Amino acid sequence: MKVLTVVGARPQFIKAAAVSRELRRRHEEVLVHTGQHYDEEMSDVFFEELAIPEPDENLGVGSSSHGAQTAEMLAGLEERIERVEPDAVLVYGDTNSTLAAAIAASKMDTRLAHVEAGLRSYNREMPEEINRVLTDHAADDLFAPSRRAVANLREESVAGAVHETGDVMCDAVCWARDRAVDRSEILTELGVESGEYVLATVHRASNTDDPDRLAAILDALAAEVREVVLPAHPRTINRMREYAMLDDAREKLTLVDPVGYLDFVRLQDCADVVATDSGGVQKEAFFLDTPCVTMREETEWRETVEAGWNELVGANKAAIRRALADADPPGEKPQPYGDGDAAARITDLLDDD
Repeated sequence: MKVLTVVGARPQFIKAAAVSRELRRRHEEVLVHTGQHYDEEMSDVFFEELAIPEPDENLGVGSSSHGAQTAEMLAGLEERIERVEPDAVLVYGDTNSTLAAAIAASKMDTRLAHVEAGLRSYNREMPEEINRVLTDHAADDLFAPSRRAVANLREESVAGAVHETGDVMCDAVCWARDRAVDRSEILTELGVESGEYVLATVHRASNTDDPDRLAAILDALAAEVREVVLPAHPRTINRMREYAMLDDAREKLTLVDPVGYLDFVRLQDCADVVATDSGGVQKEAFFLDTPCVTMREETEWRETVEAGWNELVGANKAAIRRALADADPPGEKPQPYGDGDAAARITDLLDDD
């Protein structure tokens, strides 16, 4: 079998790595990077560190408006599908790259398989929500990470075959955690002790582009008695500078440049609590048994909230401070996303047809 895998952002490479390791044992894979997100961290070291295959092709699309970016990727992917003639196109998550590949595969009558199918935040103002809904309704195979995701797809009466596989991020995080213990020196480099700091990430446009929300988040983090380590994306730094918040943040928080994936997994694993507005970080913290405070009003990972390991607080300063102080999840944790063998299950299901 020949599978054309489409990714467009660094987190998707990490998810794809788990499946690619399994898939390439049995089949031929052509890995296409759309170039949706340019990331200096995606160097040769990134691929070597995580044993991720480098992309066979890079469309080099880059940033643009949603429509223009998706259209350019659609044209490039259509040409690649026609040339490669894959038996299946495999996509991940909810980026514009995912949607573009879904449209291209559907128009060319090529089997489409969607990893992380069925996730819903029910916030249609999020571009990701539109991307994941449309992709699910175009897919022939829907690989759902949880029972809730399966139920969401059933309720929407999707046409494709729905499979509960578990979550490939569980595979990836467990693999990276074991590797990071031996390879990461990030705690020593930052001078922090395991269990004695808060790890924070803030990148979502709804938080960084709104000065009131960003100020509330930074004020709450600055009031924390524990050290707060904040790997900050350049875009977030630019917004802090634009709103005259950067100097104060540098004084009260440990602002660091974005770190590699193994270092970031190590930081999550050893943090006392994580504060984030990222969807992926919520789930990684859950896999690593680290309580999470999510600075959003909704999440597509409802199971983490229901299990008591994640609390939604929005950008409310008082709520963030209280949740950070009270983060004390129950001792027993369910496994709604499987047990770390999602990649093998996905590959088996691709084999079936």
